[in-house]
Amino acid sequence: MALPATVRVKLSSEAAGAIAITPVVVQELPIRDLVGHVLAVAGKDEARLCEILFRGWLVSGASRLRWTGWATGRESLRELLASFPDPDPTLAFAPARCIRAALIGGRQPIEIARETAASRGIFRRSGFWQELIEIAATSAPAYAGYSYRDAADRYRCALSAAACVRLRTAADSLRHSTLRARIQSEPFAAVEVYTER
Repeated sequence: MALPATVRVKLSSEAAGAIAITPVVVQELPIRDLVGHVLAVAGKDEARLCEILFRGWLVSGASRLRWTGWATGRESLRELLASFPDPDPTLAFAPARCIRAALIGGRQPIEIARETAASRGIFRRSGFWQELIEIAATSAPAYAGYSYRDAADRYRCALSAAACVRLRTAADSLRHSTLRARIQSEPFAAVEVYTER
């Protein structure tokens, strides 16, 4: 069966508590957007994608998506999947295209968006984001795959003790006190950076 152009999808929150009632939003999603959500969970595994599209529901982050499932023709699905990027380990790390990073090593990664970390104080020559990207670039990051959820290539590198101290010091320039406190107090030993193509 050919893929439809749009799919009627019901969106609801998985974050609802025992007492809270969250609204269900119904919208027409282009098939490419729906498949993008499925790719974030299943990757380019055709069998699993067909199963999820047939099943008609998906939990993605804090959202539940539901639709009327259908049997998908493999050929039409392959054509659509060809329009999404594939992992490419030959891509060199491009610091200027970084959109976010995650410090790894504690119980939970410390997620850092470029917009959040790029601002710096009036009297500072560089901000936290500049320090982080400079450290990542000089630490020879290795290609770690493509993230369909972030629409970005992932690179990962271990951090030396000196680099960790440098990042903790640079965290003083962050405006968000919660993020600053996490970087200065939680353990981390590696960084994963995400770059747009």
